[in-house]
Amino acid sequence: MSGVVHFEIPADNNERANTFYQSAFGWTLMPMEGMEYTAAITAPTNEETGTPNEPGAINGALFPRTETLKTPILTIDVEDVDAALAQVESAGGSVVQAKDAVPAMGWYAYFKDTEGNVLGVWQTDTSAGT
Repeated sequence: MSGVVHFEIPADNNERANTFYQSAFGWTLMPMEGMEYTAAITAPTNEETGTPNEPGAINGALFPRTETLKTPILTIDVEDVDAALAQVESAGGSVVQAKDAVPAMGWYAYFKDTEGNVLGVWQTDTSAGT
């Protein structure tokens, strides 16, 4: 069974959104260098692995809203992004954004389910020591 491991929230104004989530919920927000992407730490986290210490807790991110990615997205952990996308299509879904890499971390892609919802899949790069 694949679990939900990450969330993403689109924003029209990153600074405004960061201020809101920090003020409203106390999240730690950290812009990712060289990317239009802000990590959102929502729970105490292991400094080595970056994973939440509490079972069931997840962290996420804020990113610029696009025409394709315009609603909050839940991301599901998978062993193989390519196989997961093939399974999504076999089950009646469609690929929204093909597999792409986050260097030294893993790979992600976005898909649309049969109800029109966009979700993500994530494959950790186990060779990177994470």
